[in-house]
Amino acid sequence: MNIRYTGVPIQKPGHCALRKGRSSEIGRLYLVSIVTYNREPLFRDLFTGRILVSEMRRLQDEGYVQSKAWVIMPDHLHWLFDLTEAKDLTGVIKLLKGRLARKINAYLMRKETIWSKAFHDHALRKEEDIRGIALYIVSNPIRAKLVENIGSYPLWDAVWL
Repeated sequence: MNIRYTGVPIQKPGHCALRKGRSSEIGRLYLVSIVTYNREPLFRDLFTGRILVSEMRRLQDEGYVQSKAWVIMPDHLHWLFDLTEAKDLTGVIKLLKGRLARKINAYLMRKETIWSKAFHDHALRKEEDIRGIALYIVSNPIRAKLVENIGSYPLWDAVWL
């Protein structure tokens, strides 16, 4: 979005501007959150959630990531993983979003936008409590009052639990 101030165009920074100059590191743990377009609760449907799980596992099988913990909420995903291949973080997320959009749109027999354009990521530091973060991630359905205990929620996993 361009804003004019005394006749001089000023570029308002957006999510793309925030990523300029950023790099991702192989072997680094990342916590990524991705939201559906307009917060559409696509993953209330267990089958669409299972499609997302299969695509996350596919990225792991292909060697791009090593999943540590994840939870699929009705309108977003939280995913903790090691980046294990030369593809950068943005490339991995684009691959996931693209594959998933094609499969979910085919399943729902539509041609709609599935994901918001941006995603949030946090590169974990060595001193951060990885298991605590994983527990926080998988506890999202409890905090959202979708279930009373995590065992009742079908769309989550963690290597430690």
